[in-house]
Amino acid sequence: MPHDKNSPKNIARSTPRLYVETPIIIGGTQIIDGNAAQYLFTVMRLDIGDAVKIFDNINGEFLAHITAKSKRHGAMQVSEKIKDRENVANLWLCQAAIKRDKFDLIAEKSCELGVDIFQPIITQRCVVDKIKPDRLASRMIEAAEQCERTALPQISDMMNLTDMLKNWDMINPAPRHLFFADERSFDGGMQAMPMLQAFGKFTGPAAILIGPEGGFTDSENALLRAQAFTIPISLGPLILRAETAAMCAISVWMAAQ
Repeated sequence: MPHDKNSPKNIARSTPRLYVETPIIIGGTQIIDGNAAQYLFTVMRLDIGDAVKIFDNINGEFLAHITAKSKRHGAMQVSEKIKDRENVANLWLCQAAIKRDKFDLIAEKSCELGVDIFQPIITQRCVVDKIKPDRLASRMIEAAEQCERTALPQISDMMNLTDMLKNWDMINPAPRHLFFADERSFDGGMQAMPMLQAFGKFTGPAAILIGPEGGFTDSENALLRAQAFTIPISLGPLILRAETAAMCAISVWMAAQ
């Protein structure tokens, strides 16, 4: 029997992939407008009958075909399911706020690397005290579309470091280790466990805390070390930028699982 060129196993890798906010139902219609219409019809130059892969962060990924188009609007009909929503790794990234372009980059890469929850944090050395969740979400959506994730990280409300530590048990009903990167452990600071060793020893639900430019203050470091659920980790002898440290730690944690 000849293969159907549009079956899930035969979908071209070049088929455009799009996140949609409306829950997907096989046989249902998805409206295309705004940036999605511009991308599909102007950038990708798709026409009626062309295939699009879509996902909704709920039900998984599906195959749809364009049934109507204009310059700014269109529609597509869902034909079949390609795959279920992924099983998301039980990892949070708790990231101290830094300058916008770098913070956006961390949000994007944390999505690509499979983080479940993105938790912005305010520390004493933060030079930024506000974020724009909508902008972060847009960067994550673009990342998920490109790296074929079927789940988007949740962006939590910004928290002060002290408040997060004080309320850790309320935030996490189940036990969760908080690994915090201590950049001073190779410079006469207190001992920290190499991160690969720590991730292998302390398994289960985890959160990684990355500080701002300049790192944590002495009082913050002492407060972190005083908690029963925190584990100081070393990312090596070099001082890494915040964005580099975040990507490095997430990647190593994922590889250790």
